[in-house]
Amino acid sequence: MMLTLSEIEARVNQLAQKIGAPQNILPTYGYSEQSARPHVEVSSVAYSYVIAERGQELSRYETFDLDELFYRIFADVTFELSIKYELTHRIKIQDSRSIHFQRQVELLSMLSPAWAERESQEHEEILKRYPFDDSASI
Repeated sequence: MMLTLSEIEARVNQLAQKIGAPQNILPTYGYSEQSARPHVEVSSVAYSYVIAERGQELSRYETFDLDELFYRIFADVTFELSIKYELTHRIKIQDSRSIHFQRQVELLSMLSPAWAERESQEHEEILKRYPFDDSASI
């Protein structure tokens, strides 16, 4: 049974409170602001996480799995929060991603250990291609 938009919104708001996420970085539900702020759609067969701007759909992620939808939402939300955190805790001689990545995983772990592990693995894949470079921060 598919959840309604209002049920999804209520669950997202509950999770967002756990990590102190403000409303303005959460998605909208059933409509797009056309500002690249994500929105959630529900059809009879799938949940969609959509980013649209100025009349153009930039991305659409569809899933049948509610946990997957919530992971996608909170991967983005925690990305925003961890970037802001890194800016206020920056260490000039350190690759900024080290603080950002650590904080993002920390925030996701407050919501779901599985989400935190998944994001940590994604960070590891990024670092295989683009290792930390503390000299780039100088």
